[in-house]
Amino acid sequence: MNNEQIQKIAAMRDQKAREHLSQYAPLWLVAEKPIPNEDAIQFNVVFYHPRYGWVNRRYRYDAFADVLYHKGQTRMDEDEAIAVQEKEPYILAPSINTVDSYGG
Repeated sequence: MNNEQIQKIAAMRDQKAREHLSQYAPLWLVAEKPIPNEDAIQFNVVFYHPRYGWVNRRYRYDAFADVLYHKGQTRMDEDEAIAVQEKEPYILAPSINTVDSYGG
């Protein structure tokens, strides 16, 4: 898989991920790894979850099926979350407001 293909899959991922993840905004993309032989990208985002507090959640985007898979999450302590917030958010929001999120 070349760089152009990776960028195309990342753009498709962004469109699908924003539909689902905007409810948790702001959130930060902290890791991503292309999976070339499967036309997929695995990535992690950090955000404030209404039930669990700060979490680092892993997803896998399958470009062939155009499906976003939740692959688990871990809780983060406040110090880790503060360090992440020093970077530009992946999805921006004026403030943390998870009242309307479905909690999943």
